[in-house]
Amino acid sequence: MFRLFQKVLLVIPMSVMLSSCSWNDTEPESVEDKSPVALYEDAQNAMRDQDYKKASEILVALDARYPYGGYSTQVQLDLIYCYYKDEENVKGIQVADRFIKANPTHKDLDYVYYMRGLILMQQDTDLLHTIFGVDRYDRDPSYAKEAFRDFNFIITLMPNSKYAPDAKIRMLSLKNRLARQELAAAQYYYDRRAYIAAANRGKKFLDSFYDTKYAEQILEIMINSYSKLKLTDMENEARNLMSLNFPENRMALR
Repeated sequence: MFRLFQKVLLVIPMSVMLSSCSWNDTEPESVEDKSPVALYEDAQNAMRDQDYKKASEILVALDARYPYGGYSTQVQLDLIYCYYKDEENVKGIQVADRFIKANPTHKDLDYVYYMRGLILMQQDTDLLHTIFGVDRYDRDPSYAKEAFRDFNFIITLMPNSKYAPDAKIRMLSLKNRLARQELAAAQYYYDRRAYIAAANRGKKFLDSFYDTKYAEQILEIMINSYSKLKLTDMENEARNLMSLNFPENRMALR
C-alpha cells in the first residue's frame, strides 16, 4: 500500500460530454402478432441461438404491445443483456436507466447496475477501438468513470451480491485505466516544459491513484518537475515518498 506523508505535498497555484440520446425504438413490423407467452418464448429461443438482434426486436415488440403484462419487468432485464451482447451500447444504457428509475428497490437491481457497468466499459473501448482497431488510453474517461461508480455502488450497498466479486476486479482495471490517463497528461506537460502543470497533475494523481501501478512513474515526473523549478523542499518531499514506496528507484533518498 502506498504510504502518503501526513504532510501533503502542496499544489503549486495556477489558473486551470456525454451526448444524450433517447431510447426511441419503434415496434419492429417484422415481429409476428402473437400472444405475450409465445413472443417471450420466441425471444428466449433467439437468445439461446445467440441471435441477439432478433431477440431484442421481439422483446421491443412485446414491450410495446403488452407494456403492463406479466413479462414487462423481465423484458427490460433481457433487453439490457441483448443490447450488451449486440453492442448496442446507447440503447442498453437507456433501458438500464429507465429500469433503475422505475424500479429503485427491485431485487435484481444489482444485476442492472452490473450490466450497466459492463455496457459503459464496452462503450469506453468502442470510441476508437471498434472503429480503428486501436486502444487509446487518453480517450474521454467519462464512460470509465461512470462504470466505476456503478461497480462501486454494488460493492458498497450490495456487498453480498453475486456480482460483487467481479465488480471489484473490474474496478481495479478501470482505476488503472484512469491512472494511466493521468500519467499521460502529466508526461505531456513535462515534455513541453510546463513543469508547474506537470507537478500539479502529479499531485492530482496521488489524490486518487496512489495505489496503482503507475505511482512510481508519476513520482519521477514530480521530482523532475520540482527540480526544474528549483523547488527543493517539494522535490525532497517527493523523493521521500519515493523512498517509502519504491526504495530501489534511483530517485529515492539514500
